[in-house]
Amino acid sequence: MDMSRTFKLGVLAAAVMAAAPAVQAYEAGDFIGRVGVATVDPDSSSGNLNSNALGEIDGAKVSVDSNSQLGLTATYMLTDQIGVGVLAATPFKHDIKGDGAALGGTGKLAETKHLPPTITLQYFPMPSGSKFQPYVGAGVNYTNFFEEKTTQTLTNTYDAVAGNPGIDGTDIKLDDSFGLAAEIGLDYMITENVGINAAVWWIDIDTEATINAYAGNAVADTSTIDVDIDPWVYMVGVSYKF
Repeated sequence: MDMSRTFKLGVLAAAVMAAAPAVQAYEAGDFIGRVGVATVDPDSSSGNLNSNALGEIDGAKVSVDSNSQLGLTATYMLTDQIGVGVLAATPFKHDIKGDGAALGGTGKLAETKHLPPTITLQYFPMPSGSKFQPYVGAGVNYTNFFEEKTTQTLTNTYDAVAGNPGIDGTDIKLDDSFGLAAEIGLDYMITENVGINAAVWWIDIDTEATINAYAGNAVADTSTIDVDIDPWVYMVGVSYKF
């Protein structure tokens, strides 16, 4: 089941349980922790690959695939209706694939891991006594890319595009990203402290990838490519109010 469908089922489940007896929900000073499955689903696009040796290569683009990990979020309530939220997770791992007229169909060219800590200011419109607590938020994201690796496919493709059979290795480095983030979600309190949660974020993640091609131990060429990852992030899980 995909995460968007799971999110819809979570919303439906919360609505069905709305007839349950009321419990005290959120008020100033509360701390809410949440854990669940989080999926990063990139809406990726890229510019063309720019090579020092060959210049801009038209149609040499990339795309980024999805990945799911353990998601962790927390909210501290500043008032009964305003909170500060944090999104964290275990490291996401993404394949980077060839795209566009020149690279489409080449398959996996590289992979990377990333951590996307995000801080938002959240607004809870329902009164503090309501067990059904939808919220919206806006804030900032910092994404750290690490453990980047290339594949033999990238090396072979570089060879073919450059017309240089001397290329025998590649590496890649992705710049970290700062960007804006927006979220919408809901908590449904089953008991005084335990609830269920579903949430969606849109995060502005842009990076520049730098690729070095090696002939022996020497750098034969360096290329760069701008990538807009801009993922939707879906999470469904449980919550606990401290």
